[in-house]
Amino acid sequence: MVEDFEAVTVKSSYMTTNPIFDVTPFFNRINLTVISSDENEDWLHPVLEIFRPKNELPLLKENRLYLVPTLFGDEFDQEFAPEPTSSKDLPELTQWCTNFARNVLEVFAGRRPSSQLIKLFHFRLFSDFEKKSGSQKEVGRIRKLHISEPLDGICEATVTVRFGERLRVLAFRFEGVDQRWLCTALTLL
Repeated sequence: MVEDFEAVTVKSSYMTTNPIFDVTPFFNRINLTVISSDENEDWLHPVLEIFRPKNELPLLKENRLYLVPTLFGDEFDQEFAPEPTSSKDLPELTQWCTNFARNVLEVFAGRRPSSQLIKLFHFRLFSDFEKKSGSQKEVGRIRKLHISEPLDGICEATVTVRFGERLRVLAFRFEGVDQRWLCTALTLL
């Protein structure tokens, strides 16, 4: 017998393969040895892997504003420089872009004065826009609108427009500046 384990077996008149103990086993000492320092070792079996405690996911951070407003080469005093604005503080883009595209197409057809849209454009871009007023024979019909937000506070949109039998694209870019959407690029392709 092993000296760490003392047990007394009693023979019984019953035929059994298991020894019957009169006295409960008594252990003098238990030695635990560290086999591995890998904390994932207990979870290496494929079945146990599904019971492994899940790591907590880090909380998602809010979008950070990385916009540097387009200045078109203008220089501003620090106090009067354009202030970038987050898109969450500005109007919803789908309705805004649809209305903007409809108004621009009416100006291109000569049905609306361009001065109504002066606050929506950067002043350098507005002079080019004003020259194109009345350049189209009819008001185009908007078919589809595609909006992309590459950064917080920036919107790039394309609108497919039908002019009679011809299909064209109106592309524009908005930047969130001074608590409003400001158009900094506009092209009719």
